[in-house]
Amino acid sequence: MRASLLMSLLLLIGMKLCGQESVLPAQDVPLQADSLKNDSIRISKRKFNTMLIAGGAMYAGSVAILYNLWYKDYPQSSFHLFNDNAEWFQMDKLSHASASYYIGNLGYHSLLWYGIEEKKALWYGGLSGSVYQSILEVLDGFSAGWGASWGDIAANTAGSVIFTSQQALWGEQYLRLKHSYHLSPYASYRYDPDKYSAIERIFKDYNGTTCWFSFNLKPLFRKYDRFPDWLCLSIGQSGDGMIGATSNPAEINGKTVPADIVRKRQFFLSADIDLTKVPIKSKYYKAFAHAVSFVKFPFPALEFNKTDGLKFHPIYY
Repeated sequence: MRASLLMSLLLLIGMKLCGQESVLPAQDVPLQADSLKNDSIRISKRKFNTMLIAGGAMYAGSVAILYNLWYKDYPQSSFHLFNDNAEWFQMDKLSHASASYYIGNLGYHSLLWYGIEEKKALWYGGLSGSVYQSILEVLDGFSAGWGASWGDIAANTAGSVIFTSQQALWGEQYLRLKHSYHLSPYASYRYDPDKYSAIERIFKDYNGTTCWFSFNLKPLFRKYDRFPDWLCLSIGQSGDGMIGATSNPAEINGKTVPADIVRKRQFFLSADIDLTKVPIKSKYYKAFAHAVSFVKFPFPALEFNKTDGLKFHPIYY
C-alpha cells in the first residue's frame, strides 16, 4: 500500500536525523568509566523510547489513513480471500513490494540506530515490511468489495527478500525499488476531483504511477575510479487507460467511458540517481537522501508498449 510506504518514510527521516547524535559524551570531557556507561544506558533508553513512541504513532497513523482512504466507504463482510492477481496490470503488486522493501529498510536502520546487532537488525527489521503489510491484509479480508490476497502477501514477501538478501550478501542496496507519479487523465473517471484530494488520487491512480527497478552501475565499472557511485539504470513498468481493474466499463460513477480508450502495459528504460551515494557529508542531507530514496529521479526515458511501439520522453516522471 502506498500510504504505508509514505508513513514509513516519514518515520525513517526522523530516525535518521535522531541517529546522528553520539551515544557517548564528547571525548574531551574527563569522565569515569561508570559515568560513561550510565550515560550510554540513559541515552540508549531514550532512543528506545523514541523509537517505540514514533513507531507506534506512525503505525497507528498509517492504519488510520489506510482505513479512511480504502475501507471507510465500503461495506464490510466476514473474512475471505480474493484473487486479484490479474488486475491493474499488477501495478498494485509492484506497489506492495516497494512498500515492503522500504518498511524493511526503515526497520533495519531503526534497530541499528537503537544498538541492535547487525544480524538481528537485518532479520527482525528487514522482514518487518512483509509482516506489517500482511497484517494489513486482514483489513482487506473483511471488505465486501474485495478480500485478502495471496498475491499481495507474495509481493510483500518479495519486497522484504529483495532488501534482506542484498544487505546480507553485500551490505549494500545495489537494486532499489522506486516510484514516480504524474496525474493521469483517467483519474477523474474513478475519483471525483471535488471529493478526493490530490494526495488520495496519488495513492489510487495506478495510471499515473510507474514502478521502477533501479540498478546501481558502479559494480560493473569498479576498475574505473572516476565512474560515479550514484549513477543507476532503471527499468520501469506502468499501465495506461485502466478505468476498471481488468477491463474498462461503458460507464462508471455516472460518467460515460469513451470506447477508444486503450488499455496498455508500458515498459520504460531510463537513468536514475541513488541520492544515498552522492558524496555529501551533511547529516541532514543523508537523512533527506534516505527518506526520499524511493523516488525515481526525473530523466529522459524510452517507453515501449504493444500499441505504440517505441516512444521517447525528453523528461519522464
